[in-house]
Amino acid sequence: MRGREETDPTASSNPLAPRGTARGSASAEPRAAGPIRRTGFVWHADCARHDTGPGHPENPERLRAVVDRIESSGLGAEVEAAEARPIAIEKLRLVHDARYVAQVERAIAAGARILDDGDTRVSAGSWRAALLAAGGALDAVDAVMSGTWSNAFVAARPPGHHAERAAAMGFCAFNNVALAAAHLRQHHGLARVAIVDWDVHHGNGTQHAFEADPSVYFASLHQWPLYPGTGLAEERGLGAGEGTTRNCPLPPGAGDREWLRAFEDVVLPELDAFRPEFVLVSAGFDAHAQDPLAQTELTTGAYARMARHLVELARKRCGGRLVLVLEGGYHLGALADSVEAATGELAQARTPA
Repeated sequence: MRGREETDPTASSNPLAPRGTARGSASAEPRAAGPIRRTGFVWHADCARHDTGPGHPENPERLRAVVDRIESSGLGAEVEAAEARPIAIEKLRLVHDARYVAQVERAIAAGARILDDGDTRVSAGSWRAALLAAGGALDAVDAVMSGTWSNAFVAARPPGHHAERAAAMGFCAFNNVALAAAHLRQHHGLARVAIVDWDVHHGNGTQHAFEADPSVYFASLHQWPLYPGTGLAEERGLGAGEGTTRNCPLPPGAGDREWLRAFEDVVLPELDAFRPEFVLVSAGFDAHAQDPLAQTELTTGAYARMARHLVELARKRCGGRLVLVLEGGYHLGALADSVEAATGELAQARTPA
């Protein structure tokens, strides 16, 4: 059994030099008093060693673009950077089949370059990168739960929301956001966790992980028709979980007006009624008008507005507990702009604990 690696916090003149996350015993209740908390920014340079090969849209330059922008924009001085730690193998089994986890590890160790039908490419560095991406999501929610941070952004790579219980899909090996939600339920004992997915592609893996679970509300805004072909409006959950899944499929060519109407008039009221104790976001930025993989026309301002709404809702319902985890976004400039805008909303939201 692998444990999680501990990182020595070290001083650096670079505001985005990652430091170890401060982890103590996290409580399900926000702190009653204390200093002004900061926004966390979790990443790890080794996530760039996940090499998908020439021409692949999900490439190491995405991580570099995000980190460079946070630093150059001045947000590096406003956030507290922390180095992600690999998730423990047993934690992966909260969401994924144990045989599947072992198969992924063996395949990468044996030199495999593809995990599925061609989309999810891997390299020698992909196993560690995948563990760091999932572990970074857990680090962020732990730090927010403990009161160390007000909220956080996780620059995770590879992304995760397409990964199913026993299958890699759509550039994703392990489902980072689903693992964070399961960890909040199991380790922190939360009764109601919400996941909002604004990636342009439907988060099929996340929906399938929780569609029968009434303790997790999942809402997805996405272009349809588009890969992976799931996420119809009538998909509302199964059994005891019926009503805690909300899909808002939007047509190609839709822009800020259509997406924000669905977000503000449909998702936000349901989310508020669910009364979440923690809000997670599958923060894909590939619905941007400049993105090459879809035909949706969002502006950078739409991402800022959605993030602002979630900051306000989290402050109202759960002491501000909010973590955004990177999913898609394949135009480097639009990705950097949108991450800067969303993270800026998080940093402005910090309040006395």
